[in-house]
Amino acid sequence: MMNGAERGPLWGREGELLLDLVYVFALTRFSQRLIEDFTLDRRILLPEVSQTALLLLALWLVWVRTAWVTSRHDAGRPAVQLVTVWVMFGSMIMAVTLPHAFGARGLTFAVTYVVIQFGRSLLLLLFAPSREQHSPVRSLCWAAASAVPWIAGAALFPQSPERGWLWALALAIDYTGLLLGWPIPGLGRSRIAEWRIAGEHLAERYQQFIIITIGETILLTGLTFANRFEPDQVVPTTVSFATAVLMWRIYFHRAGTLLPAAIEVAPRPARRGQSEIYTHLVMVTGILTTGVGHALVIDNPTGHEDPRWLGVILGGPALFLAGRARLEYDVFARVSPSRVTGILVLAAVVPVMIQLPSRIAASTATVVLAGITIWDAIREWKHPHEKPSPPD
Repeated sequence: MMNGAERGPLWGREGELLLDLVYVFALTRFSQRLIEDFTLDRRILLPEVSQTALLLLALWLVWVRTAWVTSRHDAGRPAVQLVTVWVMFGSMIMAVTLPHAFGARGLTFAVTYVVIQFGRSLLLLLFAPSREQHSPVRSLCWAAASAVPWIAGAALFPQSPERGWLWALALAIDYTGLLLGWPIPGLGRSRIAEWRIAGEHLAERYQQFIIITIGETILLTGLTFANRFEPDQVVPTTVSFATAVLMWRIYFHRAGTLLPAAIEVAPRPARRGQSEIYTHLVMVTGILTTGVGHALVIDNPTGHEDPRWLGVILGGPALFLAGRARLEYDVFARVSPSRVTGILVLAAVVPVMIQLPSRIAASTATVVLAGITIWDAIREWKHPHEKPSPPD
């Protein structure tokens, strides 16, 4: 196994860059589905949004487990490169079926997800040295357990809410296995916190996913603007682009930039890296929902739309700030008051924004993020050499 220092700039990582491009497509399909949840004549909004959230959890788990494979094993090994290609193709199929995963294409989505999880573990089992084979065996057993509700939900309950309950159970199995190290009687569990990984590489993978998520919001902004390309869309489009830039700046300000160093120098890099699975999932969700909120405003810049839109227009930035606060705590063992203040301000303005056009709410959220960016700049000027907290 190679450590971070032994990797070249693109050693074995060309496939990872291609995988990220596939995920730009997948996240765009996710955003399109979420937009439909808020614009089409849905039965009840909450179940529809919950279904879309389940799909994001599935996509994230596929990506993050692949990132751990390429950080734990030599990225130049044919087996690891084959795993990346396997996941890449499967992710593309999942993205194609995603908007209709709770409809006619549900079985294809479920089977593809299961095949990805099985294939990844099976390839590692076939090509891994004997001393490393226990971990793929454990994950294969857990994948078999979650495959039952995945396939049953798609095959037995076409276009039915019951599918969501079974898929939620399947994801609970998958995430529990990841959290606990896939314990199996007789084999024990794989203690992820003790894994030897290239910590810097894993942190960079998290950074890259944040970048492609922000990039997806810019893509969504451009596509929405291009659909009509009218003068009244110029201001909300500019606000949306500014929001994407501000989220990029807030993420990478210190904690995001120093994350590779924080993970790499820890005595147990995998332990720190494992916590970032959930921290970055929260930020990714916040960024995506923020982009959807702005797309809704761009598409209807002068209207006074459903107040439930505030859930993404203001809730998205709040969710991003919550995840970013956790990241800051992971790196520095403290949380900047600006993150908490931003969340409180976004929550406080909700009652007022219900009575105002959606574009005002979107602009307000952007102003809050701009204020946090200025706060960060002042703090950096006063404390220019802050370092990560002592490792765990």
